[in-house]
Amino acid sequence: MARTRIVLAGEGGQGVQSIAKILVEAGYEAGKEILYIPNFGVEQRGGVSIAFCQVADEKIGEPRFSKGDIVIMLSDRAIDRCSDYANENSTVIYDSSVCSKKPTCNAKEIIAVEANKIANEQLSARVFNIIVLGVLLSATNVLKLEDIKNAMEMALGKKFDAKPELRDLNYKALEMGMKMIQKAGV
Repeated sequence: MARTRIVLAGEGGQGVQSIAKILVEAGYEAGKEILYIPNFGVEQRGGVSIAFCQVADEKIGEPRFSKGDIVIMLSDRAIDRCSDYANENSTVIYDSSVCSKKPTCNAKEIIAVEANKIANEQLSARVFNIIVLGVLLSATNVLKLEDIKNAMEMALGKKFDAKPELRDLNYKALEMGMKMIQKAGV
């Protein structure tokens, strides 16, 4: 793996930045070179939130990039705002249970998942972002499941200790997200 460029975009409050923080913490702990640039304005709650992440085995020479290897879009406004980050080498993933339209950008592959629907119907709306993290983990294979779980423990360990059922719920959400991509054939 040379370098994997990831764009995560959704509405403020969907947990996009939390996903990115867990991802880069996992990468750091796994000894990878990582970079995370959050992008959100004063409309942080209710506006489009974007996270630019890079995970690599060697030094990352340029912090900014114009095209992502993986572009995840979790709302219609995210589709509108982030379609330019995809090209013929990109895999685009969008949540068809939230988005009313399908991305029409140039991409190698466009995959629909129903993370929000699964979260609300089978688990809890609070773990929507962890399902998306599982989708991302499966789509990129840039980190191991154990790396992500360790980073989740660092980020959420106090909550898990106070309510052990939250650990099980989050781990189940992570695994369900991973299976969504496996079913899609990525």
